[in-house]
Amino acid sequence: MQDQTERVNIGGHELETLWIPGKREGAPAMVFLHEGLGSVRLWRDVPRRLAEATGACALVYSRYGNGYSAVLEEPRAPEYMHDEALVVLPALLDRLGIRKPVLVGHSDGASIAIIYAAEHPVSALVLEAPHVFVEDASVRSIAAIREPYANGGLRERLGRHHADVDKTFYGWNDIWLSPAFHDWNIEEYAARVSAPTLLLQGVDDEYGTRAQLEAVRRASAGAVDELLLAGCGHAPHRDRPDLAIPAMAAFIRSRFTGPAERTSRTAASPIGS
Repeated sequence: MQDQTERVNIGGHELETLWIPGKREGAPAMVFLHEGLGSVRLWRDVPRRLAEATGACALVYSRYGNGYSAVLEEPRAPEYMHDEALVVLPALLDRLGIRKPVLVGHSDGASIAIIYAAEHPVSALVLEAPHVFVEDASVRSIAAIREPYANGGLRERLGRHHADVDKTFYGWNDIWLSPAFHDWNIEEYAARVSAPTLLLQGVDDEYGTRAQLEAVRRASAGAVDELLLAGCGHAPHRDRPDLAIPAMAAFIRSRFTGPAERTSRTAASPIGS
């Protein structure tokens, strides 16, 4: 089977999706949850490389307001990640027949994965640079990026990957810098996660410290593996793919023990049906 792209309407918003078939029958589907300024395209070849390395199928999608999903129409609210995890993602997975996925989340996407896994069964979590509370270091870096976006080359680079880059950027940047977001915290959700979890973070991550990983490990009721990568910033899969992608693949493969229950989307069902 070939990769499939489709627009799926969830909650009145069309979402761009990419489905990468897998070769291992019955393996849990991997679902990729991007960072705050991410999209289907900004994952680049990571989902395909992990699909090839594990045999698992992969769903990649851009959240409302990102990529070439529906353009953001209103300011983001402090609970936007909760809404994604508890309303949008369950509806999308139900629509596509995906059960007990492996969630692969980066930054905001990792936080969404934690919230989802607190309320729904998952096979495993791969969390790159998760946020479970707001750190001063995160706020400083998010504030600092406004200048290169407005006056540097960042806007042009991001513009290649988003339908309305200004709404995408300021929708994310404004809410993180809002006083209303200062007390955002999902440690209570992390405490309800029992799935096996792989944590990855760069030693030089400018958007979060190891305190985020320690909070997840301390709270989690499941087994937690951790990989700290030297010479790596906020995106291990981009900054150190030589180490991050093999580690992610090995961890995901370790969840396949014997004949797996059928957890992936039925191959005969067209995406979005």
